[in-house]
Amino acid sequence: MSASPAAFFDRWQSDVEAMKEHTPDVVNSFGGVFQKLMKEGALSVREKELIAMSLGMALRCAPCLNLHIEKCLKAGATRAQILEAAAVVVVMQGGPGFTHVPDVIRALDHLENK
Repeated sequence: MSASPAAFFDRWQSDVEAMKEHTPDVVNSFGGVFQKLMKEGALSVREKELIAMSLGMALRCAPCLNLHIEKCLKAGATRAQILEAAAVVVVMQGGPGFTHVPDVIRALDHLENK
């Protein structure tokens, strides 16, 4: 993918601030949709975050993967559940998903040791 999870998280807050300054409509619109759809419903926040993490992995979106692994952990997902969701990506996507399992492990290692 791209930068290490540590480098990503070191830079992310300043990136968000820059987006708020330069594209406030984008940030506010996306934030509203995110808050509306990612709350408890028929699916728990944990389940939704596991799905979002899996999609980020399948789409090879490093920021999505890092952020949703962080949100998975905050929503109570265990390392085993996150890695099992990653395994489902491998089943559904094959080699491209398989090559990103180390990204999941690195993000977990970083976030669990923060």
